[in-house]
Amino acid sequence: MSTPNHSAEKGRANKSSSAPKLQGCEDLVSASLDELRSEWRRLCRSVSPRISRELLVRGIAYRRQELEHGGLGKATRRKLKTLVKMFRTTGRVAPDPGLALKPGARLVREWHGRTHTVRVTEDGFEYAGTSYPSLTKIAKKITGAHWSGPRFFGIARAGTRSKKVTVDA
Repeated sequence: MSTPNHSAEKGRANKSSSAPKLQGCEDLVSASLDELRSEWRRLCRSVSPRISRELLVRGIAYRRQELEHGGLGKATRRKLKTLVKMFRTTGRVAPDPGLALKPGARLVREWHGRTHTVRVTEDGFEYAGTSYPSLTKIAKKITGAHWSGPRFFGIARAGTRSKKVTVDA
């Protein structure tokens, strides 16, 4: 998923229907089901789902907020994709026991006498001036062989310990 062009989407949303635009949250609460479905079509450019009126109001309010302030960040979208994949594979979603690295944190690892520093970013990781989507790709770049990135950098799962990495915030 890419970050939407919000100004373009606002313009398209306003032109997609001749129905009068509902303005505020109060308008949504007092709108008829047909008006809500029309607003959904205008904002989402698709037929409204068959959901309860309350959920339809919430969905429209969320879409308005998304258009006005932007959607989910890349890290959140990536995490949601991972959870969807887990659900499709196992039929359930388990909480992630892993370490949540915050943007700005630095991972430091020594390899063959050289110190390697990775910075955690909102979009993934940065190493040697280049952005990477995963620690595994960085570990391969450093070693020339396939490694589990979290294992290479010593990032332990909850309840385990590792001494290979220094995390600076």
